[in-house]
Amino acid sequence: MSTCLPIYLLPTMKLTIIGGGIAGLSAAYYATRNTQYDQITLIESDSRWGGKISTDRAEIDDGLFIVEGGPDTFLATKIWGVALCKELGLEARLHGTNPNQKNTYVLKHGVLHPLPDGLAMMIPTNVPAVLKTRLVSLFGKARMGLDFVLPPRVNGDESLGAFVSRRLGREAYENLIEPLMSGIYAGDGDKLSLKSTFPYLHDLETKYGSLARGALQMRQKSGGAVQGSRSAFLTPTTGLAEIVEALVESLKLKGVSLRLNTRVKSVTRNSQLGTWNLTLDTGSLDADALILATPAPVSGTLLASFDPELSSVLSSIPYASTATVTLAYRQADLTRPLDGYGYVIPRREGRKALACTWTSTKFPHRAPDGYALIRVFVGRAGQDVPWNETDLLALAKEELELTLGITASPILSRVFIWEGAMPQYNLGHPEKLAKIDAALEKYPALALAGNGYRGIGIPDCIHSGELAVEKIAKA
Repeated sequence: MSTCLPIYLLPTMKLTIIGGGIAGLSAAYYATRNTQYDQITLIESDSRWGGKISTDRAEIDDGLFIVEGGPDTFLATKIWGVALCKELGLEARLHGTNPNQKNTYVLKHGVLHPLPDGLAMMIPTNVPAVLKTRLVSLFGKARMGLDFVLPPRVNGDESLGAFVSRRLGREAYENLIEPLMSGIYAGDGDKLSLKSTFPYLHDLETKYGSLARGALQMRQKSGGAVQGSRSAFLTPTTGLAEIVEALVESLKLKGVSLRLNTRVKSVTRNSQLGTWNLTLDTGSLDADALILATPAPVSGTLLASFDPELSSVLSSIPYASTATVTLAYRQADLTRPLDGYGYVIPRREGRKALACTWTSTKFPHRAPDGYALIRVFVGRAGQDVPWNETDLLALAKEELELTLGITASPILSRVFIWEGAMPQYNLGHPEKLAKIDAALEKYPALALAGNGYRGIGIPDCIHSGELAVEKIAKA
């Protein structure tokens, strides 16, 4: 005799998700597929959905400017972002980066130098291009060549800076790899865990004995579309907010309770029933299952009442603050063509900005013809910068004047400040994840999601929401 219960006899549950960024929205979306949830509630303390995804669509002079305040693209080779867009009916609206202007520059001593061609997973593989670049001295280039003969080190974790310096030399790290890494993590490469940020580099060393040899072979096997290549980024027509808007609309149609402007003050657990009680600034809420899609320290604070050890580990994950400043100009006001995606700034340059994206070149549809849209990134781990709009705007204008010679007043400016936005996967992060996973085994109806754990990109956050729902469903 079958032991399966009829559908109408299966127990139903109340699922509550805290955090309305892309991870929380995705968790709610995937949870709607599970019939065991008779009530799904998504709570967000802010007045809008999307978290760090914030798109401003500004019409000026009868033209539309698409301004992204947080991330501006997602990596196509991580399948979860594209898969979700397909389900939401957005696949036809996805745009890739401009294939005709793919230059990326690196600032060195105040001068922009092209990044060498042939980068695969951030590793230079085009020997002639490396030999021609002025970003690395002759001695530095000779040191890079030792990568082909140095023996691999297979045991243990190390910092990204130590690893790349060991394989390619310190000069190559500081002038080539560090600025690219900073554009992703806004971190200090001498502190970031290699295994938590770029584990494939460790795999290349272990498998091929050489980063360049391994990256080249991986590129050949994949036909050029390798992880981390500069051409594999996508965005919807009118900005990443399209994904958020489509998710919210889907959740409304499926009856999810969406609560903005609602702050969770504390979470307590009924140990006998294994259920949760949330104290809100507007009352209280009971839940059978709980997903925290909030920054790790926030999740740690919420869980402190019943698991201080887990709370302590979560709270120990550091975050860096960042900001983006977008400026629009008439093309006639530019002193040089924006013939690429933009430039990155090595930490050793001492600039307060860490990168500059030439948005209207990278994605031409984001600005009307005859206009240029430029975005300056500010803030990296260990760096003090002013955290107010006036000073950040002045900083961005100064950077564009110093590097690009722009002195005209912008016709549009937008400043977005993200305090504690970028988790730092520093050395020891894998051990923290192991402790978090072990602690969560005690709570089958509790899961975590977001960028604080196993990936900071949009596809990673989407996947984390899906995995959180799967964890609870298995319980």
